[in-house]
Amino acid sequence: MREATLPGAVLTIRGATKRFEGRTVLDGLDLSLDAGEVYALLGPNGAGKTTTINLILGFLRADAGEVRVCGIDPGTAPVAARAQAAYIPEQVALYPGHSGVENLRYLATLAGLRLSADAARLRLDEAGLAREAQDRPASGYSKGMRQKVGIAVALARRARLLLLDEPTSGLDPAASAEFSRTVRAAASRGTAVLMATHDLYRVREMADRVGVLRAGRLVEELDPRRLDAVALERLTLARLAGEAAP
Repeated sequence: MREATLPGAVLTIRGATKRFEGRTVLDGLDLSLDAGEVYALLGPNGAGKTTTINLILGFLRADAGEVRVCGIDPGTAPVAARAQAAYIPEQVALYPGHSGVENLRYLATLAGLRLSADAARLRLDEAGLAREAQDRPASGYSKGMRQKVGIAVALARRARLLLLDEPTSGLDPAASAEFSRTVRAAASRGTAVLMATHDLYRVREMADRVGVLRAGRLVEELDPRRLDAVALERLTLARLAGEAAP
């Protein structure tokens, strides 16, 4: 059952097409995401996941179709669109000699926000970073801890859309499960979450919907909670191979 959400579509993509040197990377992509919803975009390397994120952030413009972030066209108003979104890459870069609190305060400053140390700790609490880690140098942080600082930045900015790129890659099972809880907590506060991932196992507990992307086309959209892990894997692999559902 989905948590309470805020009304309105945060992300809308209609018929988005993108070509590079005559090669179609996205082919008429349709995708929408509401406040408080977690959407997992599954697909192999080259399927178009990164291109989709770059369109949303305004680093690329669609050759056809439209992209809207909170009603804003990132192709024509990229700064305004990015103000509504927060992007967390697979590897979050932090200043190694600074603590989690110091990193968060600095990164918030770059976004035009002023956070007190106490306010920074509250955001890190919400992102799931343990109090005893918040004042330690980030040089000793694991990937999962770095991601939590990234999510704390999104929470501090009150970003309406959170973009995650392979968020569970390289995490051990315990850290991956904890990250799943962190993502669901962010969604429960009304943040829309779009994650590009290969992790079939974790999407069942994180995502409200799963989109299977193959060769730039959304070939299937699923409710992962209606399928057990084996059925989800079989169906997804079949779609990625271009086969009919088993």
